[in-house]
Amino acid sequence: MMTRVSRLAPLLAAFALGTAHADEVQVAVAANFTAPIQAIAADFEKDTGHKLVAAYGATGQFYTQIKNGAPFEVFLSADDTTPQRLESEGATVKGSRFTYAVGTLALWSAKEGYVDAKGDVLKKNQFKHLSIANPKTAPYGLAATQVLAREGLSDKVKDKLVEGQNITQAYQFVSTGNAELGFVALSQIYKDGKVTGGSAWIVPASLHDPIKQDAVILNKGQDSAAAKALVDYLKGPKAAAVIKSYGYEL
Repeated sequence: MMTRVSRLAPLLAAFALGTAHADEVQVAVAANFTAPIQAIAADFEKDTGHKLVAAYGATGQFYTQIKNGAPFEVFLSADDTTPQRLESEGATVKGSRFTYAVGTLALWSAKEGYVDAKGDVLKKNQFKHLSIANPKTAPYGLAATQVLAREGLSDKVKDKLVEGQNITQAYQFVSTGNAELGFVALSQIYKDGKVTGGSAWIVPASLHDPIKQDAVILNKGQDSAAAKALVDYLKGPKAAAVIKSYGYEL
């Protein structure tokens, strides 16, 4: 008669085989994509068995960290130029770069009715503080400065700018009332087809350079099954549905 232990052995072996291929993937995530990747991570782990471990910040800061040996395996940038630069410097897995989202900029206030649908509140210039992300390290901050320049407002509002290290901090300045309004990523205030609170102007894409957001596998992830699985997953329909629900284009 087969003992209980001997009957369990094949099951334990199968379990060990299944979990042996599950792994963690260390991901540097542009701050604007915080909410979408958190939503995607749960499905990714459930569907693949791999766990996504994310760090959030400004794209330019991540570039410096990656060049200094940070242990990231996948980089989800807020632009396409930084991954291209890393690629040209031999820091990425060849052929792994692709655009996972196209971002949208919004002018937002935590106050209902404060920002009009055409953004005329900017031209009226009656606010005391305007929050933006650091344009040197955060692509959404750069886009904000381009909007101000094209609207002829750069000099008029320069003394009112409150600069966050990344788009999350720019959002926090507005949400806490330290700035009456600010340029944020639409994804921070948008879900399932509507702005979730306050008032906003969705900035026309014609007023700034396209915010093409590229993902790439870094050299530290070249032998990682979890890294490859994540990149594949981001190209799939489940991730696409989540990304679009936060106001991104694909």
